[in-house]
Amino acid sequence: MAEGFDALIVGAGIVGAACAAELAAAGLCVGVLEPGAVGGGATAAGMGHIVAMDDSPAQLALTRYSQTLWGELAPSLGAATEYTRCGTLWVAADAAGMAAVRLRQERYRQAGIPGEVLDGPALQEAEPNLRPDLAGGLLVPEDGVLYAPRAAALLLQRAADAGARRIRGQAVGLRQGGAVLPDGSVLGAGVVVVAAGVQSAELLPELPLRGKKGHLAITDRHPGFIRHQLVEVGYLQSAHAAAGDSVAFNVQPRPTGQMLIGSSRQFDRPGTEVEPAMLARMLAAACAYLPGLAALSCIRSWTGMRAATPDDLPLIGPYPGRPGVWLATGHEGLGITTATGTARLLAAQILGRPPAIPAEPYLPARLLGGAAVV
Repeated sequence: MAEGFDALIVGAGIVGAACAAELAAAGLCVGVLEPGAVGGGATAAGMGHIVAMDDSPAQLALTRYSQTLWGELAPSLGAATEYTRCGTLWVAADAAGMAAVRLRQERYRQAGIPGEVLDGPALQEAEPNLRPDLAGGLLVPEDGVLYAPRAAALLLQRAADAGARRIRGQAVGLRQGGAVLPDGSVLGAGVVVVAAGVQSAELLPELPLRGKKGHLAITDRHPGFIRHQLVEVGYLQSAHAAAGDSVAFNVQPRPTGQMLIGSSRQFDRPGTEVEPAMLARMLAAACAYLPGLAALSCIRSWTGMRAATPDDLPLIGPYPGRPGVWLATGHEGLGITTATGTARLLAAQILGRPPAIPAEPYLPARLLGGAAVV
């Protein structure tokens, strides 16, 4: 082996970059193996919504913890991340939606997360471009947004400042003590962290990951058209459907004055091409809530691939039965939000420190079997 690291991170998306920064700050000799651009995969394709999500207690714990860490970290990364606390408005179309709003508010209250229920007129005052017959919504003021590719690059620079090294290349295999490169050479490492999103399954085909393709579109500039991240209250049903294609209303205000429009999900759909029929469904859903969007111009659309696990929780921790291999993958659409919490949990396990929140719900052993030693 020509060289060795205490920890080698495979993947330089926002999760891998956050893990590199955390481990390097702890004094480990860190390498980051990435063949492409930093933050150029799912990170670049995502919306950058820093959101507390409550589909399960474990999801809420990790997203809230991570959101708090982003609030502490983002100012030190600088204005280039475009981090803003615009808040999220969960929008309800009818009485059933308002029941879901109140249930969510109660779950958030129990977790110490502020949230305000708005009736129809209050919702209209908060967001005048929403259609006027909506029943109301829930305003969650501590949610935010950031520009994830830049945040990933700054996290990796922070790792480099602490001594980490970026290696341009691709792992084609793993072995105890390192990662195998295409020419057969091995990058030595005491710990190899696989943080490559859906590509993690190329190294470890047995991982219980499924790709979920998503479309996004962005408009030209109309400052003030919306003020908050707007999401329909039924978004989680769409995000965590077990099969089929789905769309949900999800529109984000960008600091540029543009609107970033999501969201869609398609299972096991290879390829990065934009599919006009799916894009049309997604835009129609957005215009149903924001009729004025129909008069704006979409200047670009693109797709990305999310790595989803069967229980909608990421894999964070040691790979059972494979000493030296660790996982930080399977975040589905929450990798940007949970990058900070993932990095802290992973580092705590590797360094033998007590984690700030319980690590057990995210351990790979829950889905891969075997007794993981932490």
